[in-house]
Amino acid sequence: MGRKLPPYLHREKTRHGQIVWHVRRDHGKRVRIRSAFDTPEFWAEYRAALEGVPVATKSPKAHSLEWALDAYRRSSQWAGYSNATRRQHEAIFHNVIKSAGAELLSRISSKTIIAGRERRAATPHSANNFLKAMRGFFKWATGDGRLVEIDPTKGVKLLKGKNDEVGFHTWTEQEVTRFEAHWPLGTRERLAFDLLLYTGFRRGDAVRLGRQHVRDDVISFRTEKTGEVVTIPLLQPLADSIAATKTGDLTFLVTGHGRPFVKEGFGNWFREVATAAGCPGSAHGLRKAGATRAAENGATERQLMAIFGWSTGKMAQHYTRAADNRRLAAGAADLLMPAHTQNEKRPHLGSGAGAKPKSRNKSGS
Repeated sequence: MGRKLPPYLHREKTRHGQIVWHVRRDHGKRVRIRSAFDTPEFWAEYRAALEGVPVATKSPKAHSLEWALDAYRRSSQWAGYSNATRRQHEAIFHNVIKSAGAELLSRISSKTIIAGRERRAATPHSANNFLKAMRGFFKWATGDGRLVEIDPTKGVKLLKGKNDEVGFHTWTEQEVTRFEAHWPLGTRERLAFDLLLYTGFRRGDAVRLGRQHVRDDVISFRTEKTGEVVTIPLLQPLADSIAATKTGDLTFLVTGHGRPFVKEGFGNWFREVATAAGCPGSAHGLRKAGATRAAENGATERQLMAIFGWSTGKMAQHYTRAADNRRLAAGAADLLMPAHTQNEKRPHLGSGAGAKPKSRNKSGS
């Protein structure tokens, strides 16, 4: 984990791959924590379990927004989301309930949703995450939930952030080389880097990967976000990095305390070690660098989907189109020149802008 757990708090993975938390003093009774990790409700349950008292709860008013959100979080649609998505939406709903939980669900209109988005407009990504969470809720409320007939999120647009076209910074090859020079083989930092670059995994998958997922130099792994099974060769740079580094028993990557990382802590830690190497990138930006490298080396959309676990071709098309555009532009740049110069030899860039062509007169006169 990225930080030491509080006393008596334990993390376990079920046979279905779900992460569960419980409190247990020594050999005493286990008390399961039901709320999403690191939310206010989670820590309230933790403290109550330590004190041996029930969590103080108050039933929300029937047909209120809080009541409906509670029902939504017991639905199969909610259960189908990844742990990461549930944690993110749980935090959003916590703030929604604080500000408008007592409101009747039937009174939530498009105007209400827009107002919620605008209150978060200073941080467009937060505003958009709010809107996406409410879209998921109202999709259920107007469908299986049968609580309302009209979805107030329909037609409400996402905000455009200043970096939406580029998103996370994509590592350059110069930054890749700089990181490798700063963190040599055998360090945890280099192993983390090689795992991300040579598998294309998201940070949540990179921290779960272990020896049990490798057989005959092939990695087979079910991704956390999409549930897609990714099967890729164990590339030699990664194999060398694993062999040179002290790893964990069930995960290659472990913290300084020898425990597996959680993805949030890992993301923060990796950004810090990247900064120490003079690289402004993140774990996700390194995944983008891998996709860019593969596309520029000629990977097809289907190949990128297989490597990166994408269930549709939308993301793959982004990288293949960008790589194709670079190749086409490089090959077609001469077409910008006047027609009569097309067949002439391009002047050497080092000759200087004002250099005169050499005389063809063999006598030199």
